[in-house]
Amino acid sequence: MSASKPPRWTALGSLPVVIGVFVVLNAGYIMLVAVGNITDFATNQAFVHHVLAMDTTNFGAKPGTGLDPNVMWRAATALPLQNAGYVCIIVWESLAGIVLVAATAAWFIERGTCYTRARSLSTIGLLMIISLFIGGFIDIGGEWFQMWRSTSWNGLDTAFRNIVLASLPLILIHLPVTTWRCPTARHCRDDS
Repeated sequence: MSASKPPRWTALGSLPVVIGVFVVLNAGYIMLVAVGNITDFATNQAFVHHVLAMDTTNFGAKPGTGLDPNVMWRAATALPLQNAGYVCIIVWESLAGIVLVAATAAWFIERGTCYTRARSLSTIGLLMIISLFIGGFIDIGGEWFQMWRSTSWNGLDTAFRNIVLASLPLILIHLPVTTWRCPTARHCRDDS
């Protein structure tokens, strides 16, 4: 008795489709964040200004009061420097979004292959998001500029949420499953 082929719709539950959906959702999110920062520049500019100036790192006291003199030397109060930092964040978000849009296309173009290009582009884009939110928001903003002490300009919870949302598909992409093995196709060789 021969086994019948599963219906085509069951492919929607496959690992590549799940990852493709995660990637497109991360792409959409980071692109919307970048577009929001570009079209409503002043809103998050204020966030960056206060984090870098460290003027609210006083656990909710009036801005500029009760600041810790032992760490205030770290503050970056020059507006051009703050704006440059903010523009760098927007450029990084935009680039991550572009890479993830390309990765999304690759997940659907490479359907039925070993997904080498899709996995590589997804890894790069997701690592860009993780790098931004761990390196930029948690390490630099949270610790160096003491954002954790601010009750009004603290983005640590949002950063952590974004890290988790980008990490889930990244972990799935690197699972050692047979889906990624292409022993007969040289262009799909994956040594990871």
